Amino acid sequence: FIHDQTVRLMNQGKTPGDIAEVLTLPASLQQAFSSRGYYGTVKHNARAVYQGYLGWYDANPAHLDPLPNAERARGYVALAGGADALISTAREAMNQGNYRWSAELLNHLVFAQPDHDEARELLAASYDQMGYQAESGPWRDVYLTGALELRHGTPESGINIATMRDMLLLTPIENFFDTLAVRLKAEDAEDKQLSVTIHFTDMNESYRLWIENAVLHHKPLTAADPAADATLNLTHELFVNILIGEAGLKDTLFSDDLSVDGSRLDLVRFFSLFEKPVTSFPIVVPAS
Repeated sequence: FIHDQTVRLMNQGKTPGDIAEVLTLPASLQQAFSSRGYYGTVKHNARAVYQGYLGWYDANPAHLDPLPNAERARGYVALAGGADALISTAREAMNQGNYRWSAELLNHLVFAQPDHDEARELLAASYDQMGYQAESGPWRDVYLTGALELRHGTPESGINIATMRDMLLLTPIENFFDTLAVRLKAEDAEDKQLSVTIHFTDMNESYRLWIENAVLHHKPLTAADPAADATLNLTHELFVNILIGEAGLKDTLFSDDLSVDGSRLDLVRFFSLFEKPVTSFPIVVPAS
């Protein structure tokens, strides 16, 4: 039902927001326990259907290349007559129970002035109410997590990947190289062309990794690669320990735990182009 009716409305020119606002399940489905929005919601899934066909762009030219969030927010705050005027309007919306509108207004103020304590608290209170009213568990979690961040900031640390060590030891090697590719700092790698071979001594497997056009590529090797700037010989277990931070690469390179053929300097230069994953970042205030 959600798919067919979303596409029907989409073909009438309705945007994702339009469709999400008007689409409701028929009474026969609303009464079915398995169809209730305890997890997914009609609004959420209708937007997903639209995006699956047409992507994120809703065909409105004003939405094609919008200003960054913080810059747009400052413009809206100025348009509202300043922070005090915006807060006054937001309070009125809250008093009327229109928490979606108060959140919309206050979100602009928080992005324009992240240290505005009153705006943060009012936005958190709006999210509280939206969370309490949400039938969907994930929606409730989203709203209340936003309120928590506004009041107490982001967690000091995120998920510790080291807790997944046993699972990572069973993960296919190629998957590690895929994740490494999305950690490449393109701005630092733009003019770099480096190639290294990683040889797993306990598995007798070798892989070529090379950087070209600020992209990390990889492929398995069946023979030595004479073009490699360096070859890193190590065990699979040590490789995983390095990736999860239990063994420092620079310290390990000059130890007896592994060996390097070719230029150690090029090897260090190669791995210096990858950033450590960020495990904790803001979601309801501008990211630094």
